[in-house]
Amino acid sequence: MANEKFITFEGPEGSGKSTHILLLADYLREHGIEVIVTREPGGTPTGEAIRDLLQHGGSGEVPVPRAEVLLFLASRAQHVERFIRPALASGSWVLCDRFEDSTLAYQGYGRGFDVDKLRAMNHFATHGLKPDLTLLLDVLPEISRARLLARQTQTSAAPDRIEREAEAFHIRLRNGFLELARQEPSRFVVVDTVGEQKQVASAIRAAVIRRLMGGDPNEH
Repeated sequence: MANEKFITFEGPEGSGKSTHILLLADYLREHGIEVIVTREPGGTPTGEAIRDLLQHGGSGEVPVPRAEVLLFLASRAQHVERFIRPALASGSWVLCDRFEDSTLAYQGYGRGFDVDKLRAMNHFATHGLKPDLTLLLDVLPEISRARLLARQTQTSAAPDRIEREAEAFHIRLRNGFLELARQEPSRFVVVDTVGEQKQVASAIRAAVIRRLMGGDPNEH
């Protein structure tokens, strides 16, 4: 069976990452691949505690932008060392909802921190671990907002700090993700999420089959 692989899902809020990462995991398991799904920030008890601080103000205080960067990196360092690397070493495929590129997009292009400095800091946090494939689920800011409003209405959940950011932030964010994909076409696949869920899932499967499984997507 295929060797271990590390796949990350990236994209703006409301792009469908949480849904499609599970659909891909189910597909891979049906084909005999051992899969572990995780997320950032999170993935470990330390990471989940940091997630609460970052998204929902668990400390009662909003972290300043520099502290926000360092908290994300602290979560990632713990995640890589305690969860991702051991899972890969055991032969599993790891699917991660967000990773380094989210820091570059949100804190770099979104918040305005120097992207090259963030890359160096991420390299320190991950000890150089890079995904084999990054699936960028692309969505226009206006569609993202509509999806988030529908989700909040359905679940009665309050928007988190990132979801409350101004429209200009979300435009910079999307453009940042697309720029990252342009810089590394051998690692990224950009997936348009405007279509039906089945169409998007099919495009994701095709990318994985073509890039990592050495097969013809039309045969699966």
